[in-house]
Amino acid sequence: MTSCINKIVKTVNNKKIKQTGYCPGSTSGFFSPIDGVMLPAGTFSNRVAFITGGGTGLGRAMTTTLSQLGAQCVIASRKLDVLQHTAEEISSQTGNKIHAVQCDVRDPQAVSRCVDQMESQTGLPDVIINNAAGNFVCPSERLSPNGWKSITDIVLNGTAFVTLELGKRLIQNQKGASFLAITTIYAESGSGFVAPSASAKAGVEALYKSLAAEWGRYGHRFNIIQPGPIRTKGAFSRMDPTGAFEKLMINRIPTGRLGKPSEIANLAAYMSSSYASWMSGAVIRFDGGEYVSMAGEFNELRRVTPDQWTVMEAMIRSTKGS
Repeated sequence: MTSCINKIVKTVNNKKIKQTGYCPGSTSGFFSPIDGVMLPAGTFSNRVAFITGGGTGLGRAMTTTLSQLGAQCVIASRKLDVLQHTAEEISSQTGNKIHAVQCDVRDPQAVSRCVDQMESQTGLPDVIINNAAGNFVCPSERLSPNGWKSITDIVLNGTAFVTLELGKRLIQNQKGASFLAITTIYAESGSGFVAPSASAKAGVEALYKSLAAEWGRYGHRFNIIQPGPIRTKGAFSRMDPTGAFEKLMINRIPTGRLGKPSEIANLAAYMSSSYASWMSGAVIRFDGGEYVSMAGEFNELRRVTPDQWTVMEAMIRSTKGS
């Protein structure tokens, strides 16, 4: 389809039509992000939130927002020094305690020890956000078994270990909770060059949909956010080390810009709050329209200017037969 569009644009341009009315990325002015916390102050007072991968990137943003809303947050990852630094910074900003607990989500015994420590410090959580992830771009023919395992162990197995460990303890204590998983838009479609991540994220979504059906009777909700491209230091350094893909990404996003961590933090807070108590088993695509932009066969026609359309329409009308 893209080659056809290129031919059309080239043909029309050869007629020396003046190009007006088309400016890639100009739509971003219509969709400016709003900074600040969306929900009322105190929404998460007397609540405990547990966030994996909470020391950096989207995890840090979600932790900050939940803490601002009154939650007592527990953040977990392998790097304790990073967690402690983040905990101190967020606590000084929000005035609420942030607990840093070291945990390798790939190891079920480490997960159990992490939950033991959290339970002794804060009690079992009311909110669980499975955000820990790993990814890298690689042609699948170059992918090693270890490369496959490194991603699926963190994303799929890690999410399962955390969810099952906490879920069993919550059930035993007759306590309800909100579970949220952060996946990706290509968990739904698949994607070349990130096959381990796509496979693992799709597995996470199947797990959460399954538990939404099974564990609602215990007071548990399970929901999913599929973010599109959001600039975070760690993710972009691995996925776009040269910066070459960022412009391409923006040009295919109808809202004309990347997402911001604070935006996904507000959405995650809403989905984890009592304001969304009837939401379970939901998958929210949060990508500025990128997924539907890539999916439609004729969407590349947006590159055609109004003057080019005038010529094309005349060409179409002059065509006879089927």
